[in-house]
Amino acid sequence: MKDTMGCSALLLFGATGDLARRKLLPSLYALHEDGLISENLRIIGTARSDMDDAAYTEMARAALAEFLPEDRKNDEALESFLERIAYQPLDASSIEGFQALADKLGDVSGGLAIFLSTAPFLFEPTIKGLDSAGLTGSHVRIGLEKPLGNDLESSAAINDAVASVFSESQIFRIDHYLGKETVQNLMALRFANMMFEPLWNAQAIDHVQITVSETVGLEGRHGFYNDTGALRDMVQNHILQLVALTAMEPPANLDAASVRDEKVKVLRSLRPVRGSEMVRGQYGSGAIDSNSVDSYAADLGEVSDTETYVAIKAHIDNWRWNGVPFYLRTGKRLAERRSEIVIQFKNVPHNIFAERDGRLNANRLVIRLQPEEYVRLQVMAKQPGMDREGVVLREVPLDLSLTQAFAKARRRIAYERLLLDLIDGDPTLFVRRDEVEAQWRWIDDIRAKWAASNEAPKSYGSGSWGPSAGIALTERDGVSWNE
Repeated sequence: MKDTMGCSALLLFGATGDLARRKLLPSLYALHEDGLISENLRIIGTARSDMDDAAYTEMARAALAEFLPEDRKNDEALESFLERIAYQPLDASSIEGFQALADKLGDVSGGLAIFLSTAPFLFEPTIKGLDSAGLTGSHVRIGLEKPLGNDLESSAAINDAVASVFSESQIFRIDHYLGKETVQNLMALRFANMMFEPLWNAQAIDHVQITVSETVGLEGRHGFYNDTGALRDMVQNHILQLVALTAMEPPANLDAASVRDEKVKVLRSLRPVRGSEMVRGQYGSGAIDSNSVDSYAADLGEVSDTETYVAIKAHIDNWRWNGVPFYLRTGKRLAERRSEIVIQFKNVPHNIFAERDGRLNANRLVIRLQPEEYVRLQVMAKQPGMDREGVVLREVPLDLSLTQAFAKARRRIAYERLLLDLIDGDPTLFVRRDEVEAQWRWIDDIRAKWAASNEAPKSYGSGSWGPSAGIALTERDGVSWNE
């Protein structure tokens, strides 16, 4: 349920970092320009960097000049936005600096929202520092940016630290995929259209595919990524949230409790994965967009067994999805940047066109999240003609391009929605603790099996769709990845 308490201040940890410069400041500017946040909301940034208000304002100005779309740039709005901003340097590992931060914030009895983007080892001292400075009362809510630990145990330690001073209703765990418009449209597609929900089950669906592929390599995240790997970086959060939204039962209402109750039921129903149902890979050298790229080991500067590719055949053990495999894959340096959900329906029970050589393909629903945003339903249609040599049936797409259908609507990045919901106190698009823990239990079981097998990741060429074993994972079931 949406919290009716507003906020008089927003505190951004990690305010000089890449996420703040690329996403958070442009998102907050967009909310300001559109009049979606209170005129009285103050934005205070904090980080280790030793700078004053004026220096931070200039850093923010430069970030907005670089990362705002051209159609967003407005000198008058920019200046009024920058007037909201202040900065307080802080070493979050030391409790001493937090009182100065509280003094900088001043009176926050009107409500304080905190966006905490920090290294996992700083979560606990940061929470203690906030508490010592009186910044953890009932008037405060806190948004937690991932990574929230690297397994169930470390995640629970972070959650315990946060829960020691904040109630669950004050904690907003962020998965930026849930702020994407197309992800939210998945619920509209399922629950606002009579034609889909009666077929959204094991009687009509053959399998589901979820792909989140990237063409980039490490992109300066060498230490973090090598300690994390594709399974924890992408599957544990983004992909499992897409699984939950795709597979969940209809919630009673579109409120936070109803939606998150249904998601966690799916996550708890995930069957442990067998060794034959998963593939680890690591990219070798190859070419992306006709440009030669190095292997993971060369990018990293050392040999590593960290996976950059994962493919999994998952099962949800409940009534609706009994016997329907969910094929999941993610990877770096793959052939194409793509995030999509593919619903593959079963064939019709009887082909009435068979005696006239009419061949049928089963219907397929593709929900593309990025880089394009669309919903495409592949249906069978008869090719025009006199049919003297047989009926020719062909697959044709029924397309809903969200970009074109809502061309006049302002396209927003995910953090605009998530920051606004954090400020307003609406937790619907944030992840509850029991969801996070259900995700980690499933992921930890996979990692334990990898450790027991001691098998090295399978190599694949950059610019391909991953190792051959990833293709075989589906092909042995008579299924091909949607490529």
